[in-house]
Amino acid sequence: MENQDKSLVIKERFRYSTDTIIDKPFNWKQMWRLLSYLKPYSRNLLPLAFLAVIVSAVVRLTAPILIGKYTLDHAIKNNDMNLLTILVITIAGLYVLSYLANTFRIKWMNMLGQNIIYDLRKDLFTHVQSLSHRFFDQRSAGSILVRIMNDINSLQELFTSGVINLLMDFFLLIGVVVLLFTLSPELTLAILVIVPLMFFISTSLRKKIRRSWQAVRLKQSKLNSHLNESIQGIRVTQSFTQEAENIEFFDGVNTENFLSWKNATRRNAMFTPMVEMTNAIGTAILIWFGATLISNGSITIGTFVSFAFYLGMFWEPISRLGQVYNQLLMGMASSERIFEYMDEKPIVAEAKDPIYLTDMKGKIDFESVEFSYDESRKALNNISLSIDAGQTVALVGHTGSGKTTIANLISRFYDATAGEVKIDGVNIKDLSIEDLRSQISVVLQDTFIFSGTIIDNIRFGRPTASDREVMEAAKAVGADDFIQQLSNGYLTEVEERGNVLSVGERQLISFARALLANPTIIILDEATASIDTETEIKIQKALKTLLKGRTAIMIAHRLSTIREADNIIVLDHGNIMEQGNHEELMERRGIYYGLVKAQFNMLEVG
Repeated sequence: MENQDKSLVIKERFRYSTDTIIDKPFNWKQMWRLLSYLKPYSRNLLPLAFLAVIVSAVVRLTAPILIGKYTLDHAIKNNDMNLLTILVITIAGLYVLSYLANTFRIKWMNMLGQNIIYDLRKDLFTHVQSLSHRFFDQRSAGSILVRIMNDINSLQELFTSGVINLLMDFFLLIGVVVLLFTLSPELTLAILVIVPLMFFISTSLRKKIRRSWQAVRLKQSKLNSHLNESIQGIRVTQSFTQEAENIEFFDGVNTENFLSWKNATRRNAMFTPMVEMTNAIGTAILIWFGATLISNGSITIGTFVSFAFYLGMFWEPISRLGQVYNQLLMGMASSERIFEYMDEKPIVAEAKDPIYLTDMKGKIDFESVEFSYDESRKALNNISLSIDAGQTVALVGHTGSGKTTIANLISRFYDATAGEVKIDGVNIKDLSIEDLRSQISVVLQDTFIFSGTIIDNIRFGRPTASDREVMEAAKAVGADDFIQQLSNGYLTEVEERGNVLSVGERQLISFARALLANPTIIILDEATASIDTETEIKIQKALKTLLKGRTAIMIAHRLSTIREADNIIVLDHGNIMEQGNHEELMERRGIYYGLVKAQFNMLEVG
């Protein structure tokens, strides 16, 4: 029974995904949008590659005429050795020219394709960086990673070979058809009668192939999302001995990914045999009807040989056009997913004419502010409060009371659904987002440490800071002591999330980072929750330096850290219940008094 319950949990978990198949018809407008990335290279790489294509196509269209009509019907038939020698040298020279043209075509197209992939990935990453927190709340990191990496990688073949092959095959096809009709209209019409049938069959496959590649992208997104989640959460997985369940879930995701690829490649593979079958029928018609025309004198042997060459060239670009079309379908599936993100608009948008507070004081006002993360419940209910410049305000309350929401609105990670949030009397919606956030530092409980050195992680707060300024900031918050004890001091390399450091050490680095940024407003969101008592004493000393002359918003469950706050605001379910300093609230014997008493009793029991 327990195994059955686990199976149901795994199936339910596997069923859920933030990604869905985008069911739209083939959108040429969107494809032109994708191909617009060729425009920056329209004066160098693209025309060079195009020239190489023209040269190669002309050579290929010229050679069969020389081999068939002129070599067989003139030089060999008339035993003209001088003409034969000239033709052999000319044909050899044409093939050498074709080789050189193809070599440069491949080189220039690879350069073009890599540049476009670079531009596209840069644009997508830059746009994702500008999106609001709500976008990231609704999507896993793995899902976003797939769009930026896998979906863009899948376009590489389209741009490195597909676009130019499409042009080359188009010219070849037009040229071949013209030459076939020139050589023998009767034979050409007899062979081309089967083309409409092939076109009808390929058209019927189009929608199925496109949806198959969309499904592949979706399954890859799930797979990457799970891999990212599994690696990030490996300690939790091992702590709860859930390795077997995690492997079973991965097997389900991996199997679906495998089956989606299998289905897509199977449908793709149906096109080539269809072309080969049509080619075989065309060849049979050529032999049968061509022999009849030769016997009655309508065409010569040389014309027949040239026609056979051109017929082979006719099916070759059709087959490749089918492959290019499959690349277009794959590109369409990927571009739909890429442009879905590119078309995502930040909910928190920059004002048309943003205001820059060059001398921000740090006065904060909430005027009848309401906010909801979703429509089901409000996180803040008609909140009005005022924080003077340079004042330290603490927000306390149970989980879900709205403390972090207030901090998020001040940093403008979200916009209030009603009311106004003002800084120095200006609605923050009218301020430059970059300018606003550059003057606010946020220190979180879960400190993020980037891969790199200790000094680089602290300097993240102000990239232009000198080494001396970085070290002074670290000393000010008490981080210098443990940093100097590391193997390479400030140049010690730490991996992503800084797992080689203790929780307290990571928090001290985050304080140094915030101090170095020299903000006007500082927000401490449970910043001392994971620090031991000894470290907390260091932090309290550092905070006096850090908060001096700055507006500070402190969110804390550990109430001992906020006793010195100028104003303590008690929240409950998005409402302000009490506010005042520590002594005033304790005398009032209200909610705050109860919280302090409960925490004190817990410490005594401990």
